[in-house]
Amino acid sequence: MIERPGKERGFTVIELVIIIVIIGILATIATRQLQPSIETARFEQTKLEMDQLVFAIAGNPEVRSHGARTDYGYVGDIGALPPNLDALVANPGGFTTWNGPYIEPGINGWEFKRDAWGSEYVLAGTVLRSVGSGQTIEKVICPQAGELTSNQVRGLLLNADGTMPGTVRADSIAVRLRYPDGAGALTSALQSPEADGSFSFTNIPVGNHRLEMIYLPTGDTLAFTIGVQPGAPTHVEMISPIDLW
Repeated sequence: MIERPGKERGFTVIELVIIIVIIGILATIATRQLQPSIETARFEQTKLEMDQLVFAIAGNPEVRSHGARTDYGYVGDIGALPPNLDALVANPGGFTTWNGPYIEPGINGWEFKRDAWGSEYVLAGTVLRSVGSGQTIEKVICPQAGELTSNQVRGLLLNADGTMPGTVRADSIAVRLRYPDGAGALTSALQSPEADGSFSFTNIPVGNHRLEMIYLPTGDTLAFTIGVQPGAPTHVEMISPIDLW
């Protein structure tokens, strides 16, 4: 075929097909090379999201004010593990102690529940799992649920001069601890100290709770805030600012 002067020759159909095939081959090679990096990014994104979910459930121990831990998450407010991940962003039952949302739900309101592959996280007791990659990624919230929901508080109550209440004065003093009951409300436990001023409470969830020393004859009350930590007894010393005996 004789080309006419002054006109550029276009691509033939065969040439276009060849170009498309070459582009397809290059795209396939690029995709294969990028796939490991994409999978690595998905793994890292999912692990980061799981860390945030664990903090939402049980709190971040690194969040502190004046040296004291202030963040205990959902468990610290409710006194129990959440029934599902939805409870982290919406009150699960009109709970008065719920103070969420504990995590950002995302634009569509459900992104926080899905891993980087689009599969929903699985919350099984104290273990959070991602299965979207075909492999199981696990985050353990705590080794045992009781470490979050059933701890001991031990204390010692003393007079302003450091003396113990003794058998006579112990009956005039009461110690009350207020804490979430695990069902969305506050409850309290009341007891008299021993003669040596010692007292203890059991089955207490983690969190910042109000501890009161009550002088029964007058009803005068001295209140403290104590931080109950997971998996270990919390020790408290309460000293009256005035002489009670």
